[in-house]
Amino acid sequence: MSLNVCILIGRLTKDPELSYTPAGVAISKFTIAVDRNTKPDDEGKREADFINCVAFRHSAEFCANYLGKGRLIAVRGRLQIRKWQAQDGTMKWFTEILCDDVQGLDRPKDADGQGAGAAPGMHTPDMEAEDPFGDQ
Repeated sequence: MSLNVCILIGRLTKDPELSYTPAGVAISKFTIAVDRNTKPDDEGKREADFINCVAFRHSAEFCANYLGKGRLIAVRGRLQIRKWQAQDGTMKWFTEILCDDVQGLDRPKDADGQGAGAAPGMHTPDMEAEDPFGDQ
């Protein structure tokens, strides 16, 4: 038996990037900053890890339409590590979370910096849908 489940809460480092595969499947790529459980430094800053995430289909469109830089979000998905050999012969790795669920945990700010009206907070795609990347 194996288990590969990741649940993270962090802030978007920039607006999600939406694109589509040739077959028309929506893909949203984004990075979240997840604070480490450490004491703040002298300036009050905490250490953070920057985690690459990918959402598909309706979740991807939800991210692009309702989430933006600085928003606090929760993601649930699986960890994927892709490995390849570069032209110079060195091995390269890329780690990302393939998101099954994405949830906005705060409200977007309006022009005055105040919380605006509620946007949809959670999106759960059809679980029977296949990974558009397949076996790479």
